[in-house]
Amino acid sequence: MGDVGVVGDAEVGEEGGVGPGLRAALEAILMVVDEPVAEVTLAQVLERPTHEVAAALRELEAEYTEAGRGFDLREVAGGWRYYTRADCAALVERFIRDGQQTRLTQAALETLAVVAYRQPVSRARVAAVRGVNSDGVMRTLVARGLVEEAGTDPESQAVLYRTSSYFLERLGLKDLSELPELAPFLPDDVENFEETTK
Repeated sequence: MGDVGVVGDAEVGEEGGVGPGLRAALEAILMVVDEPVAEVTLAQVLERPTHEVAAALRELEAEYTEAGRGFDLREVAGGWRYYTRADCAALVERFIRDGQQTRLTQAALETLAVVAYRQPVSRARVAAVRGVNSDGVMRTLVARGLVEEAGTDPESQAVLYRTSSYFLERLGLKDLSELPELAPFLPDDVENFEETTK
């Protein structure tokens, strides 16, 4: 590598182009990794001597600790990676478990309502009630823990689904008997509605 001059935290290469400094480059790379990266790998990617990369990593590690950041840089399993600082772990766990504000789509809400009031119910039955294929939405609800498998239908062998205890917890219900009555929301010709959904 040619001569490099440092201007602030940026580096000026021999062609005169300005690029990120070593520390900034390390931060950018380590921000996107999902497993520890070895110093030698970082050195190869950044075309810098391994000892310079190692020194910069240790400086960053010390700087984050001294500043009391919510994350730290650790050398683990032969490589470096960002981790949540130990005293912030409980907050992160709570955010992941309870703090997600992602709303359910209209399709997911409709599907969840069908499962809640018709359980145990098959995907085909949910699709018949909604009038559209609900397989993708059911997978989403299962992945979110709101719906779970409840055995198979003895006649069709289709997998049956029911709402989970997590569903009750999120809605603040003791049991399914606390679900609101559907009668006020049904159309006047409910008999015909029932026939079309069978």
